[in-house]
Amino acid sequence: VLDHPSKELARLRNARKTNCVFCKNVRFSQAKAEGLNEEQVEQIQDDYVDSDLSPRQKLILRYTDTFLTDPHGLDEAFKQELKAEFSSPELVELTAGLALFMGFSKIAVSLGGMPESLPTFEMPTPE
Repeated sequence: VLDHPSKELARLRNARKTNCVFCKNVRFSQAKAEGLNEEQVEQIQDDYVDSDLSPRQKLILRYTDTFLTDPHGLDEAFKQELKAEFSSPELVELTAGLALFMGFSKIAVSLGGMPESLPTFEMPTPE
């Protein structure tokens, strides 16, 4: 139920936090088709709060950071912000996605064998 650009923002923020080379450089086609562009992707940095991203996009990145680094930081005020912006099914999908993104990127990093860098490339979105 959650739009693909929103999921892709969370996935790419996770990739930057876990430093997964593959994850940082792949772009899924459906997110691009729905409007996510490289200018937005370039703003998924630690200073995203001061970026040109929309308030909704910044909220996704903030939630991703909280999920990855400080789950206890999800206080009642933050929960209310999320509930005001996302439906319950969207929040469930975003949270489940974050768990998968984090798990798979950590597996990839732990197994190693990835090159130091990769070119950015597009892949079909998994169904």
